Amino acid sequence: MRYKSVVDFKHNMTERLGVLMLNLGTPDAPTPSAVRRYLAEFLDDPRVVEVPRPLWWLILHGVILRVRPARSAKAYQAVWTDRGSPLLDIATRQAAGLQERLNARFQTKVAVELGMRYGNPSVTEALERLKAAHVRRLLVLPLYPQYSGTTTASTFDAVTDELSTWRWLPELRFVNQYHDEPGYIAALAASIRATWQAHGEPERLLFTFHGIPKRYFIAGDPYHCQCHKTARMVADQLELADVRWMVSFQSRVGRDEWLQPYTDATLKLWGADGIKNIHVIAPGFSADCLETLEEIRVENRNYFLAAGGKDYRYIPCLNDAPDHLDMLADLVSRHTCGWPESAAAI
Repeated sequence: MRYKSVVDFKHNMTERLGVLMLNLGTPDAPTPSAVRRYLAEFLDDPRVVEVPRPLWWLILHGVILRVRPARSAKAYQAVWTDRGSPLLDIATRQAAGLQERLNARFQTKVAVELGMRYGNPSVTEALERLKAAHVRRLLVLPLYPQYSGTTTASTFDAVTDELSTWRWLPELRFVNQYHDEPGYIAALAASIRATWQAHGEPERLLFTFHGIPKRYFIAGDPYHCQCHKTARMVADQLELADVRWMVSFQSRVGRDEWLQPYTDATLKLWGADGIKNIHVIAPGFSADCLETLEEIRVENRNYFLAAGGKDYRYIPCLNDAPDHLDMLADLVSRHTCGWPESAAAI
């Protein structure tokens, strides 16, 4: 095996602290070919789809990648902006905001790089930039508040796969989850209160999270429990009665049972039962993306209204809100405690 060298290495280079901020990813363009490349990488991940590889390869390449890219490309076209992918645009602003806060907090400049688990900028590219900055202490920060093997663990795989090719490894720490982080809960509650102040309180508040197959939960994935804890803590801060809020799960695919109740079925039921006014928030997404902007904001709204509902409002993700970025900076400060840079923190 050939190990990668440090770019422009000199033995007297100043060591630095680095933060690798990671999210799921996005196609490079809202076209069938770009979406196909993205889906091929995403759906080939054994952490995402736990099916025997030979069988899954036939299904993926023989069926899914022949049909789904064109359909998904239309959905991406509906949310694409002049700045490109909403997720990448927001994530770039998040990284810049975190960089600004950490530079103000630490007396030495911290290197912050953005990477995507699938697509670009890739994990490898981001790590190479950190290596070039001579980062010797590295904190990996996946922007998944609730831990799941399908997201957080997959990110760990990608990072360690790349680091396995490095000659000189940095000290490494990894943020597994922050589903019950006080600053995260407070930021979610504040975003809900701001919406209520502008538009009034709804009859019901729905916390919707991306689903996973139920068998993953039975096998020990803590995601389901952490989603419920997040929602319960936010509802407590809002002093909401139990009858006024609920947790559901979206984006299921295939014939397997996924975590329930399903978001689309819940909204149809509420509309049919005479619930007229609801707000929906997606706390598991750190940035708005296809699933929130198209599926939750548009598709699920249509389900609710068609079933008899009257007023459906989507509460945006925390995105680059100042209190969200402040919380992430606090998270970095705590997880880097004991490293030389943390001793110099203001």
